[in-house]
Amino acid sequence: MSELAERIKACAEGDRAALRAIMDTEGSRLLGIAIRMLRRRDLAEDAVQECFVSLWRKAHQFDANRGAARGWLTTILRNQCLTMLRKESWEIAEDAETLERRQDEDIVMDAYGRLDANSDLRRCLDRLEPPKRIAILQAYVLGYTHGEISGRLQAPLGSVKAWVRRGLIALRECLS
Repeated sequence: MSELAERIKACAEGDRAALRAIMDTEGSRLLGIAIRMLRRRDLAEDAVQECFVSLWRKAHQFDANRGAARGWLTTILRNQCLTMLRKESWEIAEDAETLERRQDEDIVMDAYGRLDANSDLRRCLDRLEPPKRIAILQAYVLGYTHGEISGRLQAPLGSVKAWVRRGLIALRECLS
């Protein structure tokens, strides 16, 4: 049985010194793997820490007959990194999408707010239902396609097309 396997077995029995020894001998190697996987040192350090927490909690599950101790430990780290990558990509995508949506709303509402309250265009836009008004403003202020508006408003494409078409007809009638 390898020295690492013996230390993992000692961790299963509650030996904190064994865990510390594993951290000292394997920590830098695991950190290098995590940095290569995550490409961010802060996340890599978190992954390694979680790896050691998992090692402490699951040391009793290690079986030297089923595989090498180093492989078992590396697998724990790999799984932790993959979990973090999945979570991080979701968070980044969600945050970027939310930020972009807010910026779009700000630009549209700013353009709408700059219209003179007594102007014919403002008066006619005010008469439109909010979805029609927002769809038209996103199309003509931001230059979005119907598909982009559909995605940003999370509305069916057919509805967005109808809102824009009906909204433009209503604006033409109002302005003439």
